Amino acid sequence: MNILVTGGLGFVGSHLVDALARDTSNNVTVMDNLVSESSSRAHMRPNVTYWIDDIRNINTHKYVGEKFDLIYHLAALARIQPSFNDPISYISTDVMGTTHVLEFARRTWAKVVYAGSSSAYAGPMLNPYAFAKYTGEQACEMYHKVYGMSTVTARFFNVYGDRQPRTGPYATVVGVFEDKTLSGENLPITGDGEQRRDFTHVADIVTGFEALGKETWSADIFQLGTGKNYSINELAHLFGGAIEYISSRPGEARNTLADIEEAQETISWKPKHTLEEYIKSWKTKNIGND
Repeated sequence: MNILVTGGLGFVGSHLVDALARDTSNNVTVMDNLVSESSSRAHMRPNVTYWIDDIRNINTHKYVGEKFDLIYHLAALARIQPSFNDPISYISTDVMGTTHVLEFARRTWAKVVYAGSSSAYAGPMLNPYAFAKYTGEQACEMYHKVYGMSTVTARFFNVYGDRQPRTGPYATVVGVFEDKTLSGENLPITGDGEQRRDFTHVADIVTGFEALGKETWSADIFQLGTGKNYSINELAHLFGGAIEYISSRPGEARNTLADIEEAQETISWKPKHTLEEYIKSWKTKNIGND
């Protein structure tokens, strides 16, 4: 298959590309502008073609004649808090960028698998990021209903794992706790720490995403999580060490919890990794205890 992965040099995207490229029957191309803090040229593979460019340029003359059977669309501006300061960029990238990718796909009748967000369940009007990602889903639905294209959305739940951003405004909470543990600093917890999150290992996200790419869809939506959530206090206790409570942040859901029954029944997908096992392994490898 000829496969395009947008955002394929980022945290989740690079893991997906690794999996796809292991199948030598796949011709894999990546489009990434290297803007994300998790994107890196270090993730490049010799048997993959790379377009270092913005997805909003995908319909320019440079890519005329390029054809794909399948597009995994992960390129986006991520995280809730930075979106409050720059809503225009989030809407431009996550909404218009997605529409550009869909239009590119329409020219060659490529199937599109879209990386959605669990933030949709707390309400798309809670913050600019949730709005932009949810509107991207609606664009996928429109392209299916108007043009008959195969589109499907996978809503991710708090992805963690190797290559996750650990510092800066785009860092994941697991990544932040790793960074603070290594530096001997307190683990920062916003609010009372009783907010709960469904944490999903990146390897499980990849297998779910791959499975969705093998079928044809009618703007369906699937949840990729574990069906179990943890409070941030519980997460901190798994790491150990001192805790520091800081002010709560606006625009964030109190709880997230995936319902994975449909994914299990429809694409035979089931997460294999647990948060406890990951943290225990990480601590053994990085600080010499479990």
